[in-house]
Amino acid sequence: MKDPGEPFERLDRFVAQCMERAGTPGLALALTDRNGLVRVSSYGYADVAARIAVRPETLFEIGSIGKCFTAIAVMQAAQEGHVDLHAPVTDYLPWFHVRSEFAPITLHHLLSHTAGIITGADITSDSRYDVWALRDTDASAPPGEHFHYSNVGYRVIGHVLEAVLGRTYREIIHARILVPLEMRASVPAITNEIRRFLAVGYEPLFDDRPRDRPGSLVPATWLETGTADGSVASTAGDMAIFVRTLLNKGAGLLSEKSFERMVLPVADQGEVVDSGWSYAYGMATSEEGGHRYLRHGGSMVGYASAIMADLTDGFGAVVLVNAPDYEDYTYDVVAFALQLLSASARGDALPPVPPPEDPEVVEDPTEYQGTWSSPAAPPLVLAAEGSRLVLKHGELSVPLERRGPDRFHAWLPAFSLFDLTFRRVDGDLSQLDRGAIVYRRDGAGPPLGPIPPAWAAFPGHYRSYNPWLSNFRVVLRGDQLVLVYPWGREEALTATGEARFRVEEDERSPEWLAFDTVLEGQALRAILSGAEYYRVFTP
Repeated sequence: MKDPGEPFERLDRFVAQCMERAGTPGLALALTDRNGLVRVSSYGYADVAARIAVRPETLFEIGSIGKCFTAIAVMQAAQEGHVDLHAPVTDYLPWFHVRSEFAPITLHHLLSHTAGIITGADITSDSRYDVWALRDTDASAPPGEHFHYSNVGYRVIGHVLEAVLGRTYREIIHARILVPLEMRASVPAITNEIRRFLAVGYEPLFDDRPRDRPGSLVPATWLETGTADGSVASTAGDMAIFVRTLLNKGAGLLSEKSFERMVLPVADQGEVVDSGWSYAYGMATSEEGGHRYLRHGGSMVGYASAIMADLTDGFGAVVLVNAPDYEDYTYDVVAFALQLLSASARGDALPPVPPPEDPEVVEDPTEYQGTWSSPAAPPLVLAAEGSRLVLKHGELSVPLERRGPDRFHAWLPAFSLFDLTFRRVDGDLSQLDRGAIVYRRDGAGPPLGPIPPAWAAFPGHYRSYNPWLSNFRVVLRGDQLVLVYPWGREEALTATGEARFRVEEDERSPEWLAFDTVLEGQALRAILSGAEYYRVFTP
């Protein structure tokens, strides 16, 4: 690198821009090449209340990046002859069971998220129960056919490793990865013993609605975990060591043959994440512009992370933050860092700092403007004002904030619980949804289909003590029941029984929602893919 000053200055500006937009308290960033550490930098606060800055030695929870560690441990076990990646999981874990009419599930399927099983709701801190409870679920597609991200699938892998190696998962990761790589600051489990060294994790002030404006954060719920789907805590510098191992094709941990098998694309992620990425074992891979990339992100309660490695040019980047990445910028940061490093190494012109995105700027606001009417609520009047789409509410003109394709949020108390989501038919906007309310430009719509009387008991707000997903709502929108997650994502429910529904429109989805304990016309319990939630009085 001829002059690292300018690339680093641009990267620092981009990081500051992203943190300001998202309201991120603190961030740690590390850059590496195949030979050694290039840079570690820290930004913001590890503890906002105490005004303690993020330092190079600050620990962060790295979440699902830990799946990369799990995959490497499996490949090591396969090298040593302890496991066959294509043998039924029950060969190693006889008590593992999923109701299925298909071929047996193998480690290959679990590693690539193609086993056809649920994502998992982290019901307990001892993941053996989460795995045991899979016997009450159904495989929804033949193994190997459909990508469906599964945390509980990796928990299964962890118990397979424990069974064949005779050690706890924590001991396996420590002895087989952290020690050989000399990742001395890293720990293989989140426990109270390390809490004082961790950056404080932060979550939005409100847990039951789309996120508030940046800065409205509170300390996240604390939990201990030591499971194979993601339980490692690390520093940016230590994670740079791990990424450097990927750049060197697993040197020190795996044979080159095992490494190449691990990063071989298996499942297209286009339906789930950015197109062009495929999942291999424990990480995603892509080839673009003559470059071969590996990456993975992580999300914990109060933390987010991302790693990315350019195997072609030999550069890698790590970003760790102590807040959720609702803006999805962690991948943007590591990708921009790699672009800067590659351009600088080649002596090419450096890429410009991406301009800050204004969430109130809409590509074509006139497409959405007009009066949207509903028999169930006063009409919504939307107008285009320059590049903005505004909601006329009394004497107010409230700009709407983009939250996704055809999805917006209005910063008004009456609109705080639900986003405004537009629906298209043959490419044309035909409907606007807000919670249970359906709006149309002409106030009319297609005739409603018959609604089973039992469905009247299901709409409501349901809660549990699960810090990963503390609550959700179910609304009856016309003749369709809809599951609404707190952050705004919605899933149509398809009836598979009188009180049981498939979540997601794709028939291959293994996720399900059931209701029971109906009292005075209301279901008091909802079970989401095995996790129990209970009705609360709040709307």
